Amino acid sequence: MNLRSTLLAAGTLASVLALAACGGDSEAAAPAAGTPEDPIRIGVVSSGEDYWTTFTEAAAAEGITVEIENFSDYQLPNQGLSDGDLDLNQFQHLQFLAGYNVARGDDLTPIGATAVYPLGLYSTAHASLDEIPAGGQVAIPNDETNQARALLVLQEAGLLTLRDGGNSFSTPADVVAEESKVTVTPVDAAQTALALQDVDASIINNDFVGDAGLTVDDAIFSDDPDASAAEPYINIWVSRAEDADDETLNKLVDIFHTTEVEEGVIEASGGTGVIKDNDAADLQAILDGIETNLAAQG
Repeated sequence: MNLRSTLLAAGTLASVLALAACGGDSEAAAPAAGTPEDPIRIGVVSSGEDYWTTFTEAAAAEGITVEIENFSDYQLPNQGLSDGDLDLNQFQHLQFLAGYNVARGDDLTPIGATAVYPLGLYSTAHASLDEIPAGGQVAIPNDETNQARALLVLQEAGLLTLRDGGNSFSTPADVVAEESKVTVTPVDAAQTALALQDVDASIINNDFVGDAGLTVDDAIFSDDPDASAAEPYINIWVSRAEDADDETLNKLVDIFHTTEVEEGVIEASGGTGVIKDNDAADLQAILDGIETNLAAQG
């Protein structure tokens, strides 16, 4: 082999080795989840709340880069998670997730709890439950999820009785009239505050309490966030089923439960939020029960 052939052969070998090295580096350089190159994408509906900044900074301090993606449509964060566009979402309670999973045949999975937001009964005509007269009228939200919860709140308050004790799918048709002190009038959730002038009391979602010139402290009754009836309304972190044991995702749940983040969550709720720390197995058991009941409804 002459010198030119030797040099060409050497150059070719060097090129092959260089390409092999580049290929190896490419595989080794694939970014891990939670790095700036591949952040954990979290779908929420409240990205403007200050606690998300606190959370993001706390995650960064632990070496985890997160990207908060805000949605205005409550249906989209679950679809985004199912489609792989998100890694986690945090905006819903177990009852809402059950509805999505059953309707879509999906298995999105709760990996941690966040909080319960008590639902209150308000009145401008009466200062206490005892003052509400027999045959009194109570306005409740008419959407499926909040309507059932409102009925459970009124039962807990001793104002009505639901057939078979009620559940998170109860409707006004389940009210046992002869065992109930009040009647209920379903209205749009946004109208429950305005209805106060025409009824004895209203179940009002926290979002609309201010519309009646009230604060959450004016409620004459609120449900017990530790009661079994409140379990379907525990808000949750949700992942795809195959990612439920992912170490980084579960670390983010732990970060949420640091004091600074929890304080921010409570502040954002106007002091009404009650932090919950149910583990994933407990949450899944509650979800399974709701999904079983929901499937039976259909």
